[in-house]
Amino acid sequence: MYFDSNATTAADMKYFNMLVLIVQVFGVASVVITAVWMGHFRGGFAWQSDPSHEFNYHPLFMIIGMVFLYADAILAYRVFRNDRKIYIKILHAVMHVFALIFAAVGLKAVFDSHNLSTGGPIPNLYSLHSWLGLFVVVCFGLQWSLGFISFLWPKLSMGIRTLYMPYHTFWGVVLLVLATATALMGITEKAIFHKDDIHYSALSTEAVLINCLGVLLVLFTGFVVYLVTKPEYKRQPSPEEDHVPLEN
Repeated sequence: MYFDSNATTAADMKYFNMLVLIVQVFGVASVVITAVWMGHFRGGFAWQSDPSHEFNYHPLFMIIGMVFLYADAILAYRVFRNDRKIYIKILHAVMHVFALIFAAVGLKAVFDSHNLSTGGPIPNLYSLHSWLGLFVVVCFGLQWSLGFISFLWPKLSMGIRTLYMPYHTFWGVVLLVLATATALMGITEKAIFHKDDIHYSALSTEAVLINCLGVLLVLFTGFVVYLVTKPEYKRQPSPEEDHVPLEN
């Protein structure tokens, strides 16, 4: 499906830029609130010398990597709509690499916090949150690998790229939504595990902070999905570009 670049008016782009700014505010606020929650209310950060506080890297790094950086990598094609496509491809790939690095360290932190717990090892991978989270990270890595091989290097034939592109786009959005859903499950799980000292049902300051974080993540992801699925905001290829359409 193709859209005339003239269909994207100045008013459309003004609205688009405003929404992108709002998305960034929501995203940065989510990261900051997570850091405050783990740093101030949950005792701060440590590495293997203090497994209980090593865990605190997990929610922070997973939200930075699998939500914030992942979403911004998806938005890159629409935000940098007037730049050469090869530069956007490289930016898209590099941002995904950083997202994977943050996710890997976040996973290392949670496994360490379970395996090295001073009260004895805590079971791993028993909750729905952990199952879905590992599924998302593995699929994210597979999505990145297939995208890199298909579109960046060595770059497959036009026919294969055209066939694969709709699936790459679809699963990119689906995995972002699943990553956000997994984060919400993890936030709820953490709140329930510590409900007695958080005083969650009494809506303590920490409880309000937790709920605000969840709302921000939903808003952030919702706006990102809107921006990347609205046809008027689709980047229009220049005449000299090797363009892979979303549909045959």
